[in-house]
Amino acid sequence: MPELIFPLDSTKKFTDQAKIGHNRWHPEIPPVATVRPGDSFRVHCREWFDGAIHNDDSAEDVRDAPLTTVHALSGPFAVEGAEPGDLLVVDILDLGPIPQEDSGPLAGQGWGYTGIFPTKNGGGFLTEQFPDAYKAIWDFSGQVATSRHVPAVSFTGIVHPGLMGTAPSAELLAKWNARESALRATDPNRVPPLSLPPEPQDAVLGSVPASDFDRIAGEAARTAPPRENGGNQDIKNLTQGSRVFYPVFVPGANLSLGDLHFSQGDGEITFCGAIEMGGFVDLRVEVIKDGMRKYGVQENAIFMPGRIAPQYSDWLAFSGVSVTLDGEQRYLDSQLAYQRACLHAIDYLTTFGYRPEQAYLLLGAAPIEGRLSGVVDIPNSCATVYLPTAIFDFDVRPSASGPAKIKQTATTPHATFG
Repeated sequence: MPELIFPLDSTKKFTDQAKIGHNRWHPEIPPVATVRPGDSFRVHCREWFDGAIHNDDSAEDVRDAPLTTVHALSGPFAVEGAEPGDLLVVDILDLGPIPQEDSGPLAGQGWGYTGIFPTKNGGGFLTEQFPDAYKAIWDFSGQVATSRHVPAVSFTGIVHPGLMGTAPSAELLAKWNARESALRATDPNRVPPLSLPPEPQDAVLGSVPASDFDRIAGEAARTAPPRENGGNQDIKNLTQGSRVFYPVFVPGANLSLGDLHFSQGDGEITFCGAIEMGGFVDLRVEVIKDGMRKYGVQENAIFMPGRIAPQYSDWLAFSGVSVTLDGEQRYLDSQLAYQRACLHAIDYLTTFGYRPEQAYLLLGAAPIEGRLSGVVDIPNSCATVYLPTAIFDFDVRPSASGPAKIKQTATTPHATFG
């Protein structure tokens, strides 16, 4: 086993560990450990809410989830010799739920969860149709996930870190804050907001000195979106065997990671759409000197997907075009087209007896594939959702006999604001 350089004790909060991670991006957060090019090492990761979501039949924890605390990130890890302008090469050697802990109160101890976040607390891809909070608990058996809240399905997970990236430079951080502030200013009262400003409340900044804490907390960027450094990209194919090339913006690169998922559909459409969990990741790092200039990788990460993925061969695909539910034509709006494809899939699954929220939770958690199928045929973009048929315990394909009806065994946890 590679050397464990960031351990987590499951009996302690993320902020009470021997080594403290962080939940904001800032170039002055000191590294918790230093590795050399060619090193392999193991990192423990806490579920993104640090245990705030529970294995129960209530969705009040999702409704009230403390968004100012996320994401609980392991790191930063400095890489000897890495300098701005280099590319950091990160190989994902292995990863999984919390080792040797198959039961317990933390997500990753034999279970995980998917949440539909309410519009007033984060929202999601289909928040206009699903404004309330819902939750599904998933149990792990090897690589397979099943849920008491979404009956008659089981599927093989594709484990991956939802978030991994390098630290921004001071200049890049300032650019993020300026452009996201300008976006918020276009509709400052929007719910959910157009972007998240720096938030000192609940900021975790590793070993930043007390004398600098308030200043850094007031500048540091939230970890919610993907950016030039990688970050919260939520790419389900960043799994075992993947090789990722990250731009380096600060000396040492300062790599951080977290937000582990047992499984996810393309888009993580419910916002907390993956099966969230804590666990471990084994990594190896290398450095390509002057790689950003050599390969034209200035403001994005590139990657080679892993070869470990569920082997599904039969799919039922749903299409959508860029026309709103009330009939308004939009010009080549691919996001709208994908929303409509997802809604068509949800409508279809309800004919078998699934409630709409169950179908939505399933599309977020199962290894669906989302595709931009047409982006040039004015005025309509076409997007498609591919649903693997083998995940169902019954034949989900259309037939002359009509849709089978599932047996509902539990109520999906649901919570609203009082």
